[in-house]
Amino acid sequence: MRRMFESATLKLTAWYLVILVSISLLFSFIIYELSTTEISSRLERLQIRIEGSSETLTLPGPLTLTDVRMNQTREAQASIFVGLVYMNLAVIGLGGVGSYLLARRTLQPIRASHEAQSRFTSDASHELRTPLAVMKSEIQVALRDPKASKQDYKELLQSNLEEVDKLTALSTTLLELARLDNPNLSRGQYVDIAKIVTKQVEARSDQKHRISVTLPKSPVFVEGNETMLSDLVQILIDNALKYSPPDSEVTLSFGTNGRTCKLFVTNQGEGIDPQDAEHIFDRFYRADSARTSEGGQRSYGIGLSLAKKIVELHEGKISVTSTPRELTLFTVSLPQIRKKR
Repeated sequence: MRRMFESATLKLTAWYLVILVSISLLFSFIIYELSTTEISSRLERLQIRIEGSSETLTLPGPLTLTDVRMNQTREAQASIFVGLVYMNLAVIGLGGVGSYLLARRTLQPIRASHEAQSRFTSDASHELRTPLAVMKSEIQVALRDPKASKQDYKELLQSNLEEVDKLTALSTTLLELARLDNPNLSRGQYVDIAKIVTKQVEARSDQKHRISVTLPKSPVFVEGNETMLSDLVQILIDNALKYSPPDSEVTLSFGTNGRTCKLFVTNQGEGIDPQDAEHIFDRFYRADSARTSEGGQRSYGIGLSLAKKIVELHEGKISVTSTPRELTLFTVSLPQIRKKR
């Protein structure tokens, strides 16, 4: 892939340079013709004035005034030609460097997108193979065991069902990511983000005692898609609960300045190392210490990338700050609407 993009960069550089040199040569030709014509015309007019003058002009040797004019014209043409040659050489040199840098910059987003897609496909394939390999291994072991009982087969089916549930959840999230990569969703709703947070907390009756919410004094409206924003809040709450001790507290609070609404989600736990924080929103990225949650449940590492995509579609920003083995804070900033219309 690297060779492909290097080749594409060189080809694009060549095309840029051809276009630049063609324009330079065209303008050089025009400048040469205009300059030499103007010089020849001026010298000719000067000759006519001198010949019509009563003053006597002494010329070197047997040269006539016409010979002098022609010599001056040829010298001027040669000087202009040499200057234009040097200028075009400079254009080729500087233009070649500039064209290469511009070609690299032009192809960089495409290259980054291609690399992300390749990495995403590779990681997705790996994540899909893992549950399938577990299921296949368990089934093979059960089939080779002549003493397997009905209870053993029941446990096998239960285990396989868990893996199927994981595959279903992964497939659903992958489809959601693909859908958001080519969004065609209505974002014209006026949504009270605080109300969404309240609903998501109420929906977690078994974990509600661990969640502390500080609601704003008045509704906080943002323009967007209510379903997508609900998914965003759900991801952040689930992530905070998953990667914190069972008896720890997860806090949600708000901040607003009238133009921007901020949602803060804080949890305790192992935290995120600074080098991992830079990639925590990348698809399928998992820090070594975060490959499993506090409860031992495996994570696929795509929830936060989905959250980031939702935030970006709403023209907002999401960030994380973490002190290892202390606190982790996720901050979501969204454009706020002053009042519901």
